[in-house]
Amino acid sequence: MTKDELIAKLKTIVQPYIQDETAFANLSENTDFISDLKINSANLVDVILDVEDEFDIRIENDDMEKMISVKSAMDIINEKLAQK
Repeated sequence: MTKDELIAKLKTIVQPYIQDETAFANLSENTDFISDLKINSANLVDVILDVEDEFDIRIENDDMEKMISVKSAMDIINEKLAQK
């Protein structure tokens, strides 16, 4: 999966939870889920569960704590997919 495909899938996953449309429109690897998109911690858990379903992977608690930006989410997803 290319970087752009992965970002597109993540964008679809996070869209229901975002609070900042402008930041969402400019979503990139450097986008932070909490400070940029204004996703609260409860919804961040929902994002992680949706990521697990979408990619058929299991994200451990240690990884969840690191998954605060698009870049970190991409790294974790790619790592989990490589382990499959």
